[in-house]
Amino acid sequence: QLQLVESGGGLVQPGGSLTLSCAVSGFTLDYYVIGWFRQAPGKEREGVSCISSSLGRTYNADSVKGRFTISRDNAKNTAYLQMKSLKPEDTGIYYCAVGMSWNMCADGRVSYWGQGTQVTVSS
Repeated sequence: QLQLVESGGGLVQPGGSLTLSCAVSGFTLDYYVIGWFRQAPGKEREGVSCISSSLGRTYNADSVKGRFTISRDNAKNTAYLQMKSLKPEDTGIYYCAVGMSWNMCADGRVSYWGQGTQVTVSS
């Protein structure tokens, strides 16, 4: 059965760090784009960081450039999102997403979603 399971969310102080993981099961991640979207309270879901299947090209939203790093380990069927210098505006539910569009973070063409993990940045 196809599943995307996120982990690593939690409460962190401003300026702190968190690393999210997305473990994929039920299919091979190799040929898919994988990424992270987030939804803040009262806002639409937005693409945060995505990484392509072959060349490992990355997309990062302007709001997270220089602070977030996405990576993938196809052997483990897992993707990661390292988040540093976290700000209160980074608060939201973070969703792992998989699709075929190389521009998935921008065009939102997602094939599969995880259930989401809460990230709260607050003092």
